[in-house]
Amino acid sequence: MKKILTAILCSLLFALPVAACKTDEGGLKKIRVNEVTHSVFYAPMYIADALGYFEEEGIEIELTNGGGADAVMAAVLSGSCDIGFCGPEAALYVLIGGSNNVPTVFGQLTKRDGSFLVSRVDEADTFDWATTLQGKEILAGRKGGVPAMTFEYVLNENGLYDGQNVDMNYDINFNYMTAAFESGTADYCTMFEPVASEYEVQGKGYVVASVGEASGEVPYTCYIARENYISDNEQTIEGFLRAVMKGINYVNANDSAQAAELLKPYFDGTSENSLKVSLDSYKSIDAWQTDMTMTESAFNRLQDIIDNSGELEKRVNFADLVDTSYSSKVYAELYG
Repeated sequence: MKKILTAILCSLLFALPVAACKTDEGGLKKIRVNEVTHSVFYAPMYIADALGYFEEEGIEIELTNGGGADAVMAAVLSGSCDIGFCGPEAALYVLIGGSNNVPTVFGQLTKRDGSFLVSRVDEADTFDWATTLQGKEILAGRKGGVPAMTFEYVLNENGLYDGQNVDMNYDINFNYMTAAFESGTADYCTMFEPVASEYEVQGKGYVVASVGEASGEVPYTCYIARENYISDNEQTIEGFLRAVMKGINYVNANDSAQAAELLKPYFDGTSENSLKVSLDSYKSIDAWQTDMTMTESAFNRLQDIIDNSGELEKRVNFADLVDTSYSSKVYAELYG
């Protein structure tokens, strides 16, 4: 955990603080959102933007790809973004580290790991977590990151342990894993959508399992902000959550082909069919938290996963990091 906290603090040194959100010429309040990566996994947020749900709330979002939870958290702490969008473990590490500037998790978008396991051979019909992976090398992300920790948790639940009967390769940066796999590294690689589906369509590999389906529910990707930003912008926070909730409802209630058409401008170079397949994959595993409210049991499960990987120095209280009041209020107003 110390290495991860150090990475956040080092990133903070290079994250220059800038002014808080401003109102543009059209009267919309601009919110700078720093996302951990760009994926169909986060489709409801993009759909909310495409359908004008944010604009209805008087908001314009400015999206930046942080390229990792450490960088996102550094941006939140420095004030170079208004809202961070990443795994809540990044905020958890800051709290455990004893910082006086602990950010608050105020909304949850995804409730499962969004990655899929890709194999070099077509074995979807015969794949078994407990037996198929024995003696194999797997690319699953950075050591200490939630994707890798969740994957390791699934392996352990199936009697597999790194260095004993399976080989976890943590040497490849998340952004280069697919390229490394394509060049011949490892037997399996975890990939998010639409990369996994595109990879399969191109005949380069085969999707054999959903990590999120195997791991169970966990608060995977959340919205995080500084406490003073939230208290100074309560109506904006509620409007932001309202827009994303409507986006979740739209994706769940409508055919994926319709949503894929709306997503196309957000994923340049990705076919609508791949976007549709990706959406269907995430809908099939019930990926999104419809009320955007984290539960204490899910938070404790996240701590179990981190503890299982040896990265948790101590457990923390749910209320010290998470504020569910805004999401609960907005969901009740929208859907009763």
